[in-house]
This record gives sequence, structure tokens and C-alpha cells, in this order.
Amino acid sequence: MRAEALKGHLDGLLLAALEPGPAHGFAVMAELRRRTGGTVDLESGTLYPALRRLEEAGLIAGTWTTVAGRRRREYQLTDRGRRALSVERGVWREFVATIGAALEPSEGFQASPGSPA
Repeated sequence: MRAEALKGHLDGLLLAALEPGPAHGFAVMAELRRRTGGTVDLESGTLYPALRRLEEAGLIAGTWTTVAGRRRREYQLTDRGRRALSVERGVWREFVATIGAALEPSEGFQASPGSPA
């Protein structure tokens, strides 16, 4: 799935990927791939600016760690990020219900005479 299709939902996806616990960027990408069966496969040029934005907004906290002699940034949800994720889930459920209702055929709907069916 392309990043453009995720517009408006990327922050929620990243927060959800970090919900189980702290993770570095590559692990966040891997978690999203796992959860979506490979459908969501972010590029680093999309992921890292989004993580920085979430950090600047106080939704995640990043710390530098060293593993096998290599430094990497590890991210975790803040309390504010957990609240934002909860709100995002509610917004998502409402969005799915609304769009689903609009796209599904409606029983009892009949086209007016003379209107396209």
C-alpha cells in the first residue's frame, strides 16, 4: 500500500505499532508489515519524518540506545500518545461505519422514475 493511501492514518498506525512497547524504526516498519500481512510497507523516507513529528508533538519519546556497537533511536508511547491512539481508534471506527454505510447497497432504496438506476 502506498504512503498516499495512508494519508491521515499514518500517525495512528505508528502509535498502534508502538503500543506493545519500545521499538526502533526498523522494528516499527516490521510490525506494521506483520500486522497487515505485508500490505503496509513503509519506506524510511516516510517513516522517520513521521516518527520525528510524533516525537515533537509529545506522542512518543525517543531515546538513543547502543546495540552491538551501533547507535539507534528507540521510540515508545507517552501517556499523551496512548490517549491519542484511543481517540484515533474511535475516529477510525466512526469513519469505517460511515463509509461502509454509504458504499453498501441499501435495502429498500428505489430509484425515482426517470433517474439512472
